[in-house]
Amino acid sequence: MNAHDRVRSTDAFDPFDLNAPHAQWKSFREEEPIFYHEPSGYWVVSRYDDIKAIFDDWQTFSSENAQKPMRPMCDAARKVLTDGGFTAYSGLTARVPPDHTRIRKVAQGCFGPRRFKSIEPQIAEIVERHLDALEEAGKNGGPVDFWQVVAYPVPAYVLFTLMGIPDEDVPKVKQFGESRARMTWSDLTDEEQIPVAHDMVAYWKYIHDLLDMRRENPGDDFPSDLLRLQAEGADITNDEIAGVLYSTLFAGHETTSTFMGNYVIEALRDRGAWDAVKADASLIPNAVEEMLRFTPSVVGWRRKARHAATVGGVDLPEGAEILMITGSANRDESQFPEGERLDITRTNARTHLAFGYGIHYCLGFQLAKMEGKALVEQLVARFPTMRLAPGFTPEYNRNITFRVPKSVMVEWDGMA
Repeated sequence: MNAHDRVRSTDAFDPFDLNAPHAQWKSFREEEPIFYHEPSGYWVVSRYDDIKAIFDDWQTFSSENAQKPMRPMCDAARKVLTDGGFTAYSGLTARVPPDHTRIRKVAQGCFGPRRFKSIEPQIAEIVERHLDALEEAGKNGGPVDFWQVVAYPVPAYVLFTLMGIPDEDVPKVKQFGESRARMTWSDLTDEEQIPVAHDMVAYWKYIHDLLDMRRENPGDDFPSDLLRLQAEGADITNDEIAGVLYSTLFAGHETTSTFMGNYVIEALRDRGAWDAVKADASLIPNAVEEMLRFTPSVVGWRRKARHAATVGGVDLPEGAEILMITGSANRDESQFPEGERLDITRTNARTHLAFGYGIHYCLGFQLAKMEGKALVEQLVARFPTMRLAPGFTPEYNRNITFRVPKSVMVEWDGMA
């Protein structure tokens, strides 16, 4: 095959297809680490140092497009939102200083280590309860979908404990979060956008109803803390509080659900990783960091160039829409030797970009790690022989940012 016959890896790039992207991402890093992808209109960046530099320079590379729907909403969907009084704006991820700095300072005072540590026993209990359900499901004969029984619900129950949301509301709020993700980061048709828009309206109303209840009856939870600080003079408006909850109620559990599912897939593909933490629990914290590097929930973030700039020797025009493939950066061999290999003893695993970098670094990163550690500790102890079901190949939802498995089918010795 001569050079004229060769099809470049970038030519066949579909940013929404996350089923098996790693080989293509690797080819980007090696052959064309920054390129313009005409079908999407985005400049695609795949190397660690380039992405970290963009994250770090928020004055040049604005996050204002981080929540922008990848496919513009149709008129009918927009009407649903308008008629429903939907005015949500990003809590933090799409905001820029000085608003971002001001709002984050307030939110961080309520959503941090003190509150996370206070519910650590409840996290362990929630994990245990759902592993009980997994064991019970196994009595019906395998395989069992770990995603539906454990990974999908556990982070929601943890987060909603922090939020003071009743357990019975978990299913519908999870549905709201899924709809929000699909509208923003997927490529829905006009017809598919309509029911999703209705869910977003219901989600926004739910948040305002929750805040109204907390104003009347404050509790020991995140919404009550935000309202209390506001009453004490903190510089944050009602709409900004609602926006923070709108984002947190989604990002605080969907990303951790995805990580739990992906962790099990990759650990069961590599029995060495599974058996090592089973034999030595002290390896679990670094194993969680390595899995966050190797198979993160969030594999892409977007930025917009406020003015012309040069990154990695490539000139980007003013107004350039940028897709940073953080999932690729996390395997960049210049930062992580043998980056395509899972190594739970990797000494610099925690320098991954799974939680972003710079001023928009994930607010709940400590909670996500606590949940991951609690799950792995109990899972390997209770299901030491767990394995992926024969013939199971993971499939992932179409999405430009979140690499979400549709199922995680497992089995273990002793099933009915």
